[in-house]
Amino acid sequence: MTFELPSFAVEDAVRAALAEDLGRAGDVTTQATIPASATASAVIASREAGVIAGLPLARAAFALVSPETAFESWIRDGDEVEPGALVARIDGPARAILSAERVALNYLGRLSGVASLTARYAARVAHTKAKICDTRKTTPLLRAFEKYAVRCGGGANHRFGLDDAVLIKDNHIAVAGGVVPALRAAKAFVGHLMKIEIEVDTLDQLQDVLREGADAVLLDNMSTEELRQAVAMVNGRMICEASGGVNLDTVSAIAETGVDLISVGALTHSAKVLDLGLDIAIL
Repeated sequence: MTFELPSFAVEDAVRAALAEDLGRAGDVTTQATIPASATASAVIASREAGVIAGLPLARAAFALVSPETAFESWIRDGDEVEPGALVARIDGPARAILSAERVALNYLGRLSGVASLTARYAARVAHTKAKICDTRKTTPLLRAFEKYAVRCGGGANHRFGLDDAVLIKDNHIAVAGGVVPALRAAKAFVGHLMKIEIEVDTLDQLQDVLREGADAVLLDNMSTEELRQAVAMVNGRMICEASGGVNLDTVSAIAETGVDLISVGALTHSAKVLDLGLDIAIL
């Protein structure tokens, strides 16, 4: 499967990251030590096993510092790598390579970490119909990229923001006065193309949802036995999503209850950066 990011979004984000790093005077260390005429070749390699994501951002970092750089990758986003695998080669002005290095690796390591963790979760539920999906627990201003990385790792995306789907959570229910008034108010407010999902903590609340109707129900912090009962009660009438108490040790049992989706905040808020390094190639 081919994964793509909009080029304008990539360039805007990378320009901002480079501006943060280069500041007012640019890379003073590189300017002080490397002649402007010097050229170099460098390779990015993975120091551990994982799934790569973020190559378009890494490529853009070098290109935006100097259009004279050439970025060649032997793999694509979504590919698995082993320790020592060569990910990309960069040729061009030495100053540009050194100045763009950290921004490129920050994006690539962060997103590859998200993709790698997602792949671990996806592997644990591969024997079931359940899909692993993300949440809005993302790094501010990196949401689109982190959700892209989830797809690269074999996961699925939940809503991107507060504006593209209705998700009625426990606090909404508390203020609205219950499951029924919250659902009725939501249906009266949104258009026919807007999906409505509602969170429930108990099977009694689920009964109310089934009477009123919704597109999806979020089964929050339920035991595996409660999840099985909930799936049986729903009987295919709406999407069942499990959330809460999900980790690599529990996700397989949760998936085996028959739920359609399992949302995991850890994919984006707790993923370890994949260890990638850039070294000047000795030719």
